[in-house]
Amino acid sequence: MEINLLFKIAAIGILVAVLHQVLVKVGREEQAMFVTLSGLIIVLTIVVKEISSLFTTVRTIFGL
Repeated sequence: MEINLLFKIAAIGILVAVLHQVLVKVGREEQAMFVTLSGLIIVLTIVVKEISSLFTTVRTIFGL
């Protein structure tokens, strides 16, 4: 696992948190929820790609 992956996920989390707080302060709770949900989907997509890469590596190592 690369440290860049952790930095990327942390940056997305910080950006989503700031946008969420700004939108809640303005009174747009629905948009804040959608920003949070989209951030979660983006991070989950990144994690699923990494897990897929892990399974491919394990498969090649064990010759499955």
